[in-house]
Amino acid sequence: MNPPVSAAAARPHDRHPAPTGVHIRQARPEEYEAVGEVTVAGYAGLLAADRDYVEDLRKAAHRAENSELLVAVDEADGKILGTVAFVLPGSAYAEVSREGEGEFRMLAVGPDARGRGIGEALVEACLERARKHHFTAVAISTVWDMRAAHRLYARMGFHRAPERDWWPVPEVELICYLKDLRETPQT
Repeated sequence: MNPPVSAAAARPHDRHPAPTGVHIRQARPEEYEAVGEVTVAGYAGLLAADRDYVEDLRKAAHRAENSELLVAVDEADGKILGTVAFVLPGSAYAEVSREGEGEFRMLAVGPDARGRGIGEALVEACLERARKHHFTAVAISTVWDMRAAHRLYARMGFHRAPERDWWPVPEVELICYLKDLRETPQT
């Protein structure tokens, strides 16, 4: 198991300050239920018609078995503020990553924790993990309605990769964003 990494330590080259009082680390088994509920809450309003996917969002234990399940935790009270699954290519949760690329899935921030930089800190933690694996890129799928997520990805240097867009079911189109880790960070 990796040692806990503070949001500040996970973002050494980022221009934006880390959220004060937030700790990014792997989720613990006793937290899986809370992680699942934060994930569902983070997707509220986007998946009303897809009850099966809502149940998938709750399955944090399964994500932890098949990915590196990260959480953003409030250092003052231990509350789970957000979560993301960092996925290796070819693994059970990989959707659009290719060999040599990382991926993240089910990025969610609880409604009461939004606007604090939690989502950005979780994405940066995934980017750092991808760099440690010497991956050349990181991919993410999202839906058209997640406009705030699109803005976050663009701000963090992700670019649309429409050639990887796909439809898991006929009525849902997932669009892909990709960040090339070989690009030098802008200063």
